[in-house]
Amino acid sequence: MVNVLVKWQGKKYEVDADITMPGEYFKAQLFSLTGVAPERQKILVKGGQLKDDTDMSQLGLKENQILMMIGTVGELLKEPTQPVKFVEDMSENEVAQALSIPAGLTNLGNTCYMNATLQCLKAIPELKSAMEKHNVARGQTDARANMVESLKGLFKQLNESGEGVPPFVFLQFLRQAYPRFAEQDSQHGGYRQQDADEFWSEMLTTLDQVLGKDGSVSTVVDKHMSGRMVTTWKCDEAPDEEPTERQEPFRKLNCIIDKSVNYLSQGIKKGLEEVIEKHSETLGRNADYRSVSRIARLPEYLTVTYNRFFWKASESIDAKIVKSVKFPLDLDVSEFCTPELVEKMRPARLHLREIEDKKAHERKLAKKGQNAEPEAEKKDMDVDVKPEASSAPFELSPEFKADDGCNPTGMYELIGVVTHIGRTANSGHYMAWVRKEKGVGGPDPAGRGIPETQHWWYKFDDDEVSMVTDDEILKLCGGGDWHTAYVTLYRAKKLE
Repeated sequence: MVNVLVKWQGKKYEVDADITMPGEYFKAQLFSLTGVAPERQKILVKGGQLKDDTDMSQLGLKENQILMMIGTVGELLKEPTQPVKFVEDMSENEVAQALSIPAGLTNLGNTCYMNATLQCLKAIPELKSAMEKHNVARGQTDARANMVESLKGLFKQLNESGEGVPPFVFLQFLRQAYPRFAEQDSQHGGYRQQDADEFWSEMLTTLDQVLGKDGSVSTVVDKHMSGRMVTTWKCDEAPDEEPTERQEPFRKLNCIIDKSVNYLSQGIKKGLEEVIEKHSETLGRNADYRSVSRIARLPEYLTVTYNRFFWKASESIDAKIVKSVKFPLDLDVSEFCTPELVEKMRPARLHLREIEDKKAHERKLAKKGQNAEPEAEKKDMDVDVKPEASSAPFELSPEFKADDGCNPTGMYELIGVVTHIGRTANSGHYMAWVRKEKGVGGPDPAGRGIPETQHWWYKFDDDEVSMVTDDEILKLCGGGDWHTAYVTLYRAKKLE
């Protein structure tokens, strides 16, 4: 690091210039201080003007050296409309964009935890819509507000780019708002690897705080990604003591992993039921209390984290539990809900099952039509009976209608996974796996013969993006040195 002074509009700004990073990173630092967008900056250095790809180590910067910046805060003029291009005239990146292959994020030095999390959050359209409606004044000092504003721009870049996007500006604001994400690795140099689950939590907190400043009663995070939990404590040693109850919001469910847990549902149950020791007024001493938590409100998007890391004192590391824990593509969480919520969800659950049965029946008929038997053989075949639908049309209850962003069925489908490969929390590599919606984006890869019920997924290895099927996603359950699910994102199934 070299401390330099940048002079702009009569003021001087102290900047710790990281000479190991390109010029684009230095411009991002100035953007956070002055509000002048990197593309509007003209920074005069020895030999000319600082460019995005300038090697900072070759500039010979000295302590307290003064640099001059020219530029104004404001909107850029729109570029003229580009002429139409044919596929044969396009570069590989332009073809990728035309086919709607999503862009990845460049790894800026152990930032895979950030890249993987952002790709999963980008799969939530309500988040993008809320950010687009929210405007932040340029040049303000609130790092969290600047984080959200830069994330909005970053998502826009990802939608428009056909190649990897370096998230310099967002990363700069992230490290300002949360300095621990700027921790250095004292042994190997550079920035330390960070925990994707911690970053996920901080992102939701930041989005909730910033997007709530417009005076909204509840934010997009409150509505679509937060639920409500009811927890009851009862002392088995004092049966006459009244149970205590508390309600509180939650943004994720924890999957506790031990020797007895082989499936996600088992781990979630362990996270919702535990025994704790606390003082009993009835007994006048500490006693064991059984704590049972049940969900009273389900969000449209449900985050589940897997407690795979623990402190290993003998080696002074956050060691990883690599045990296999199978997770489903379709998740039913009704068993973890309060009896009252289960009863309220019953009509919507029945309607959803009727929809799924009808779709399965239609697929079966279509398949038989493609493999038609000779007329003589058809007589011996069992007659298909169409699933019986309820006579009255379904209508969602007024309570669920009024609760924007809730899940009225308790049924979810998997749309995103953050995985980790490696043996400790402070090492290894994170990746994102995001489901491609049918009929959205570019065409699905052809000639693989996968069933219609399966989905294709985008595999984001930083800025390298490829495609896999459901079968590959189910292999992310752990059990060895392969990519292991660490955070899973589920979305409520649609009642249509």
